[in-house]
Amino acid sequence: MMDLVSYGAFFMTTALIFSLMSLGLNLQWGLTGLFNVGLAGFVAIGAYTSALVTTPDDPARFGGLDLPIAIGWMAAMLTAGIAAAIVGAATLRLKSDYLAITTFGVAVVVQLVALNAQSVTGGPFGIGFIPRPFGELADTPLAFNLVNLAVVGGVTLLAYLALEHLARSPWGRVLKALREDERAAVSLGKSARFYRIQAFAVGGAIMGLAGAVQAHFIGFIAPENYLPTLTFQVWVMLIVGGSGSNKGAILGSIVVWAIWVASGALTSALAPVEHQARAAALQIVAIGVMLCLILLVKPTGLFAGIRRRKPVGNPPLEDAEQKNPA
Repeated sequence: MMDLVSYGAFFMTTALIFSLMSLGLNLQWGLTGLFNVGLAGFVAIGAYTSALVTTPDDPARFGGLDLPIAIGWMAAMLTAGIAAAIVGAATLRLKSDYLAITTFGVAVVVQLVALNAQSVTGGPFGIGFIPRPFGELADTPLAFNLVNLAVVGGVTLLAYLALEHLARSPWGRVLKALREDERAAVSLGKSARFYRIQAFAVGGAIMGLAGAVQAHFIGFIAPENYLPTLTFQVWVMLIVGGSGSNKGAILGSIVVWAIWVASGALTSALAPVEHQARAAALQIVAIGVMLCLILLVKPTGLFAGIRRRKPVGNPPLEDAEQKNPA
């Protein structure tokens, strides 16, 4: 029973880390309409930044400042946000398909730098000995996983509340206006490029935070952690949950991660040992089929409409006219 609870805490912690990535993507795509296919790059920037800031001194590579984890997370947000702002300033004038190609290229460049800059990133060997929150509890898996679930859950909750506030603020309404009708928003004196760079930077910062949290939860990072598959996973999570909804981004991440884990366990159980490496590709097939089915049934996502409520107060104008005809 305790093992089941421990695994449940581990599963939810991982799902909430993906939720952080989905929240950053939702700000960029769901709220602003920016087609970012370079998500894995910003996650990697955050992870490596926090790792270099918080790990012990290592003469074989740059970094090793041995600072507290909280400072590493803030540094990850700052670095990823600056990188996203620079990328945004250079690319956000492009149309959606060209923007997607460019951001994908940025992610590939980041992954290749992580793979080859061994004096900074450890190269293909990665970076180990990343401090883990409450690492002294690692010998007790149940306590360690529950405490980390509380930490990651708190970070995700803060990010969610902050993004909900931003979405309802005048800044968020400008982003929605740019997404729906750019010409109308610009005619009111709003700078489309300025607001989009801001949204891209804030979304990138949240992705960097997610990468840092993930790095410290696992305790080790390597370039293969940030392949395009990661971007595919997070995009599916957002689409399944419902683009434009922060709650949908979180719930969609949990649903898709559950399907991903279940499909992996199923292929491991059914496929012969010598074919399990090939059978692992069936996970992506399972996610693709699930995405097609969900979009056929609910094109806007499973949880896209959970924030909609019936209007309170005066009835709509059409109803009033029907009740009181002239």
